[in-house]
Amino acid sequence: MKTDEFAFFNQQLAAMLRDGVPLEGALRRLCGEMRRGSLRDELQTLEADLAKGTPMADALAPRQLPELYKRMILVGVKSGDLPGALTMLADYFQRQSNVWIRLKSMMTYPLIVMFVAFLISIVLASAWSCVIGPAFKDIYSGMGISLPGATLFAFQTLQAIWIFPIALGILFLVMLSVVFLPTMRGKFLWRLPAFKEATVSRIASSINLLLKNGVSLPEALGLVEQLEDNRAAIADLQSWQKKLAAGSAKFSEVAAGSKMIPPMFTWIVSGAGENLTEGFQRAAEIYHARAIYRTEVALFSVLPLASVFLGVVVISQALLVISMFLPMILMTSNMSN
Repeated sequence: MKTDEFAFFNQQLAAMLRDGVPLEGALRRLCGEMRRGSLRDELQTLEADLAKGTPMADALAPRQLPELYKRMILVGVKSGDLPGALTMLADYFQRQSNVWIRLKSMMTYPLIVMFVAFLISIVLASAWSCVIGPAFKDIYSGMGISLPGATLFAFQTLQAIWIFPIALGILFLVMLSVVFLPTMRGKFLWRLPAFKEATVSRIASSINLLLKNGVSLPEALGLVEQLEDNRAAIADLQSWQKKLAAGSAKFSEVAAGSKMIPPMFTWIVSGAGENLTEGFQRAAEIYHARAIYRTEVALFSVLPLASVFLGVVVISQALLVISMFLPMILMTSNMSN
């Protein structure tokens, strides 16, 4: 599901409901304007079930939509303000989309550079193994001269030249899996400041969205825990639920000892006193801004670093190959003298 497309869909649906268009008709019209895909199929099936008279809860249950979304729709229907719930959901998904687009931009360029370095390494390794290496071995073995130290070093190193493309290929696959596989992303990327603060912002936004619509804090924490793929965040949320069940009243006590959630987050939420909804909203806004800022800084830092890495990889392999020409250059120089 594309988050930005889903956000736009909910904005349009909320506007049509406010204009008095029935829910089934609004869904039918919007689905007709969407491009084909899993999201459109799920929404069309939802519209068909509602048109048959299926209760909203039963129609939503089998749909492959975010659990937070399904819960908020039911809350909006129960409160009689479905357009308001859809508008908040649209803002939530749009915010998450903006952050994720920047995070992907930050990781895309290093992946491209890594892939280019991998291809260049394969070309150089193939050229050495199939053409250059055998030719130089025949030439120097027949000349009977002592080779310079640089050439000997290069010759020995180039015997294992395939280590370069193999290592780069493995590194590229690892980076690719970390960026695009949710389990790997939740395990490794949260350690980077930009990803960590994006995760904290998402957690705060989800809890705030639920609290705004009358969901209790323990229920909200339980639902957000189910949505998370970050083990450290899940552990913190479970710890919060246990402390609430044990009778802890202040959020500062509930969040004490958190491993992933930073102390500043606890201080921001606790600063709102009993109005936890406002506290989580403030924390979501602050950490969203911090995540955007860190991604921008990282993006400007990653570009030159990735270029330097590509240059080092290419130049180091090229110098090894060039070193093989050193005896010929010395012989030519001696002959001219």
